[in-house]
Amino acid sequence: MSQKQTYHVLGVMSGTSLDGIDLAEIFFEFSSEEGWSFAFGSLETVAYSEAWRLRLKEAVSFSEEALQQLNIDYTKLLSEVINTFIASNDIKDLDAVCSHGHTILHQPENGFTLQIGNLPEIAQQINQTVVCDFRVADVALGGQGAPLVPIGDKLLFGDYDYCLNLGGFANCSFEQEGRRIAYDICPVNIVLNPLAEAYGKPYDDGGIMARQGKFSLTLSSALREIPFYKLRPPKSLGLEWVQNNFLSILNDSRFGDPYKLRTVTDHIASVIARQFQKGSKVLVTGGGAYNIYLLEKIKQSKDVTLVVPEESMIEYKEALIFGLLGVLKLRNEINCLASVTGAKHDHSSGMIYFPG
Repeated sequence: MSQKQTYHVLGVMSGTSLDGIDLAEIFFEFSSEEGWSFAFGSLETVAYSEAWRLRLKEAVSFSEEALQQLNIDYTKLLSEVINTFIASNDIKDLDAVCSHGHTILHQPENGFTLQIGNLPEIAQQINQTVVCDFRVADVALGGQGAPLVPIGDKLLFGDYDYCLNLGGFANCSFEQEGRRIAYDICPVNIVLNPLAEAYGKPYDDGGIMARQGKFSLTLSSALREIPFYKLRPPKSLGLEWVQNNFLSILNDSRFGDPYKLRTVTDHIASVIARQFQKGSKVLVTGGGAYNIYLLEKIKQSKDVTLVVPEESMIEYKEALIFGLLGVLKLRNEINCLASVTGAKHDHSSGMIYFPG
């Protein structure tokens, strides 16, 4: 049976920085000569209520019973958000809703990862075909279950030497000797946003506060010694890692608040810059792409061209790529690369649920 060449899907993503739920209507087209192309339709980010932000932030320490209830409640929330988006934008004839869900626990070394909002009931609740739960199969195959975006980088953004995402965590992907390599680099907004909140701001707009802050050599030296940076890929990060490895240093009483935002931002820039070859062209997306000071510090550390695309691409690249992962799953084509995650082999990951 010949495959369809065009797809109309909804990509849905919620990241570790808890900004909200990203929804992207996407039109994909495949041609044997040109490969994959896409166009955005309607786009929206639905912010979490303060109660939901708090619940998601604290869920890492929930009991198993509390996690099960959270999964049920979050699936319902996600369904309501998706239904409202579809209705308010008069979206019709979707091939699928391709949803990442929200990561609560990520422990690939223990063979475990949990993304809530991926219960089979979601297909009934939104009356759509749903492709979701993309990480679990990879972890079962011995992989990290992350990062999953690189297959999209390869198929949609192959013109760049590197694709850099600055979200809750920084991750990058690139081609090396015919293989896609990708990995998490370091925390970004998952640590910068709480540091900004200490000054009454939800985030450091443009890096202005970091630029005006003080630098601590002792804090910088302590952060540089974090063992994760010396590990070879594949490797990935989660909230538990931040709490156990990064915050334990930041919360040391020797380091006063005025030093933290500037020092941590400089540290992040330095760690990221080390990943690139001099003279490379780097596509930068994710909320951190708006942090002008962070980007300046990366360029100071390494002579690279940082390409910041239009706002829709910065905001919705992950939702776009999870849309593509869903389409590839519908086509039973590879959407998860062993060279990236360390799984036993490339595979087509995710679950497909039908509304019937």
